Amino acid sequence: MLQKTAAVLIALGVWQAAAMLLDQKILLVSPVAVLIRLTNIWIEEGFFASVWFSFCRIVAGFFLALAAGLLLGIVAGKFRKVEIFLWPFILTIKSVPVASFIVLALIWLSSAKLSVFISFLMVLPIIYTNVLNGIKNTDVRMTQMADVFQVKWNRRLLYIWLPQIKPFLLSACSIGLGLSWKAGIAAEIIGIPDGSIGEALYNAKVYFNTVDLFSWTVIIVVISILFEKLFMMLLKQMFAGWERL
Repeated sequence: MLQKTAAVLIALGVWQAAAMLLDQKILLVSPVAVLIRLTNIWIEEGFFASVWFSFCRIVAGFFLALAAGLLLGIVAGKFRKVEIFLWPFILTIKSVPVASFIVLALIWLSSAKLSVFISFLMVLPIIYTNVLNGIKNTDVRMTQMADVFQVKWNRRLLYIWLPQIKPFLLSACSIGLGLSWKAGIAAEIIGIPDGSIGEALYNAKVYFNTVDLFSWTVIIVVISILFEKLFMMLLKQMFAGWERL
């Protein structure tokens, strides 16, 4: 922890030095200026509404991707034909740039729903692929034993599949949470839904308000990290509870 704190302080020092050497606030503001702005940005009208707007939609997209990826990954892991059927769709989602999906989705959806869809779409392949690999790596002897003793599917899920996919799912969620925020905010910046963090970032860019641009970026990073820490802690506790059963 001490080493990480030192690394953060060094990074802030480099940032401060770069800002002082460049001496162009419109290009690079100092961390001190950002910190001062952060002390009063939260009292502005609409701040919490914007944070809540984006948070709800991005998190909703992540949870939808988690549920769909978990279900599809388990089914595809057990049935080869399902995996083959889903392969071109997953490959397409993984290969097509996020911006292309955002522009295309704007034709189908309102800008308010855009971040939900884009977050879902970007996280889905990560969850699906990791769960699929976890199922494929299940010990064959365990499944054969379950077949011999005619173990029901719910007990197989609890005692065979979930312990096997645990490390894969934890890794997928850790990566997916960060990506959901990146993709969701990018969607909002392009779609510009009213009362969103993306709209605030877009306005900061239009008016060359670099301090607000950096401040909102810091807010996004903090919210993303805090939610990831909380969710991963709860997920690990959930797995620990299942393992005690």
